[in-house]
Amino acid sequence: MASVPPAGPEPLVVLSDVQKHYGQSPQVILTMPILEGLDGVQKMSKSLGNYIGINEPPDEMFGKLMSISDDLMWRYYELLSFESLDEVERRRAAVNDGSLHPKQAKMDLSEEITARFHGPDAGVQARQAFDRRFAQGELPEDIDEIEIAVDSEGIGLAHLLRAMGLVSSTSEAMRMLKQGAVKLDQERVTDPKQVFLPGRSVLLQVGKRRIARGHLV
Repeated sequence: MASVPPAGPEPLVVLSDVQKHYGQSPQVILTMPILEGLDGVQKMSKSLGNYIGINEPPDEMFGKLMSISDDLMWRYYELLSFESLDEVERRRAAVNDGSLHPKQAKMDLSEEITARFHGPDAGVQARQAFDRRFAQGELPEDIDEIEIAVDSEGIGLAHLLRAMGLVSSTSEAMRMLKQGAVKLDQERVTDPKQVFLPGRSVLLQVGKRRIARGHLV
């Protein structure tokens, strides 16, 4: 009986070879890891609202980066930082042994990425502004002032949050209110049906980064 040759590895099929076979121009494909968005679960996507835009203001970019979890921070370090993987591992070890606070590591990363798109000075200034705003409890100096036209019956809180651009939809507003992430005049609020009439001015904040003052007319 003839001997059967041992099974070898599966043959490698190269896409460019297949394209040549069918008379197509060969292409080169570069695959990269998918970066999770701010939620740490789904891929970063504008449609999912979990993204950081490269043309966003420095303070907004810095604040969004600071909002990621400590665990997700290392994924961002590996995929976004220009530091070597060895240096990233040294940072991780320092956090694990307590010699480096996770917040410090996250601020370093946030400053690096903000500086990449807005310049070194902007990175430093965004870091200082973040520290003043959140560590010292100060409100930002440049709060957006928005004029909102409402009828005589007024507007509900969930719709007002959307009209001021603090949320992308009323459903997100409801979710943020339920989570206790909304402040009205620096006091936490949860009632989405609260009505605001023309002539009132309100300071609204969603999470730590989104804040604006609305003038109802």
